This record gives sequence, structure tokens and C-alpha cells, in this order.
Amino acid sequence: MSLGLDVFGDRWTLLVVRDLMFGGKRHFREMLASDEHISSNILADRLKLLLAQDIVSAATDPGHAQKVIYSLTEKGIALYPVLMAVSDWSHQYRPVAEHYRAAYVPEGRTDDARQLAELRRLHLGQIGERNGADPRKAVGETRGRDEAL
Repeated sequence: MSLGLDVFGDRWTLLVVRDLMFGGKRHFREMLASDEHISSNILADRLKLLLAQDIVSAATDPGHAQKVIYSLTEKGIALYPVLMAVSDWSHQYRPVAEHYRAAYVPEGRTDDARQLAELRRLHLGQIGERNGADPRKAVGETRGRDEAL
């Protein structure tokens, strides 16, 4: 366990992964605008760590050469059950606002395979883009799970 915690065992690193995974945030400034108010130097440091660990990849934004698009790698997507377990624990043992509880899907959820497929489509480009789909649309944004992280 300590080996994994060396990589993602602090608050900010998992929140960056959460924003990529559930928040639809793919650019530095989008992640900087998260509710937790991460500072730019900490965000840059965590992205550097995640890139070095091959949890996140970076590519030049074709629409703006000075911007970078961050994506989860397969290794990053593999953190999905970890974030779901933290979310489940949070909803059970921590105070969560009612509007988040209303959208919460408890243990026994049956859509994990669909969520993982959508993450792979958005971040790895697998299965191609659906016609008219917004590739930045957050996976599970209506589920309310990620807010409890």
C-alpha cells in the first residue's frame, strides 16, 4: 500500500485525478478553477508527478498551440475503483450535502463497465467519438459521487 501512496497518497493528487476522471477538466486553468482552490505551483507539481508516473499524458491542444490537453492513461483509468471506494466511504461516513446524496449511486452499482468504457473513449480515444458527443463532457457528472472525495 505504501508504494501506491507514494504516488497518489496526498489530497491534491487524487483531486487532480478526480477532476480529469469526473470533472471533464482537461486543461491546467480548468483544474486551477476547482472548488478546492489548488494553487498553481501545487497543481503544476502534481501534474508533473502524474506525468512522470504515466498516470496522465499531455498533448498540445490542436485548437491552441500554447495549451496542453491532459488525459488519463490506462494506468490512470485503473484508479477508477480506488476513487469509487473513497467516494463510497465518504458518503457513508462523512457529511455530504443533500444535492450530492440525491445523485449518489451506492454500492452494487451496475454501470462501472460503462463508466470505464467512457473514460477510455474520452482519454484514450478508444471506440471513436460518438457523433455530436462533447468529448469534454464529464463522466458520471450527474452521479454526484465525485463531490464527496
